[in-house]
Amino acid sequence: MKQPDFFDVEERLTRLSGLGNQLETCFRTVNFEAFRTDLDKNLAYSDRSKGGRPPFDPVLMFKILVIQTLNNLSDDRTEYLINDRLSFMRFLGLGHSDRVPNAKTIWLFRERLTEAGAIQQLFERFDATLRNAGYLPMSGQILDATLVAAPKQRNTNGEKEDLREGRIPQDWQDKPAKLSHKDRHARWTLKFTKAKRQDDGTLPATDLAIPFFGYKSHVSIDRKFRLIRKWKTTDAAVSDGARLREDLLDKTNTASTVWADTAYRSKANEDFMEKEGFVSKVHTKKPHLKPMPRHIQRSNAGKSVIRSRVEHVFADQKSQTGLFVRTVGITRATMRIGLANIVYNMRRFLFLEKLNAGT
Repeated sequence: MKQPDFFDVEERLTRLSGLGNQLETCFRTVNFEAFRTDLDKNLAYSDRSKGGRPPFDPVLMFKILVIQTLNNLSDDRTEYLINDRLSFMRFLGLGHSDRVPNAKTIWLFRERLTEAGAIQQLFERFDATLRNAGYLPMSGQILDATLVAAPKQRNTNGEKEDLREGRIPQDWQDKPAKLSHKDRHARWTLKFTKAKRQDDGTLPATDLAIPFFGYKSHVSIDRKFRLIRKWKTTDAAVSDGARLREDLLDKTNTASTVWADTAYRSKANEDFMEKEGFVSKVHTKKPHLKPMPRHIQRSNAGKSVIRSRVEHVFADQKSQTGLFVRTVGITRATMRIGLANIVYNMRRFLFLEKLNAGT
């Protein structure tokens, strides 16, 4: 069997480029060095005055998290594919003889960033890169939230009551191994979906309410470029409306208009937006036990044309990156969702740059 030489590898990499390697485009377009300052500050590695093996380059490790998020990979699978795929090695700048981080090293790196709460700084760092490239928040903003599933917990009614009250169940306190596997922050809620047609072609009288366990990803995107500008992670049972006032409104947008569905319609939110100078395009709720007036139907339909654009963000995240929380606790869930938001903005940035280049 012929052993591959240098020219064989180069030929294969050239062929990958011709097939449209997204990682190669990402490497050429995104300046990953911009993250170095924030990574160094949050990792706080020692000066190695006492010796020991030097840590892997933090930018290299962050790029591994990007690969992992982009392809929905576990730590073990990530380690394997870095060793196996030429495209991954080229993106990371690794040669065939270079040392590759193992699964434990990847886990420790992500944990260190998670404990430092670095994900918001990293998101804002890339948002600054987008703004410097000319992608300013423009034409108003669109708010929405999506449920993100987490591994279901099997707890007793008493344990659920303790968790709702913010207490650690008594039976867990002297069992650290059990406690470490219990997610005390994810919550159950009902997910309402459109009912499917029955065999006779009719629809049930009400939508379906499906129990759901996990977290909720709240985002605000700008209407012009559809980039995520603000975001927040909460448990699944949190109301969407309160996030409008507390976390999501972006005052740097060049337009004051705000689009959102009826979950964000409340007197408190309308008063807040009017006071802060925002123009509300939030959907109007149907009157209780009364038919929806025709003029409100037309108004909501017009708003939906614009508001629906935020649904494409969630669809992209769930189809392309398999957005799902496999970890325990809201701190790690925030890291997972934050990485998904950064990777979405990177992919959107690549698309916008390609569009502007006319290719």
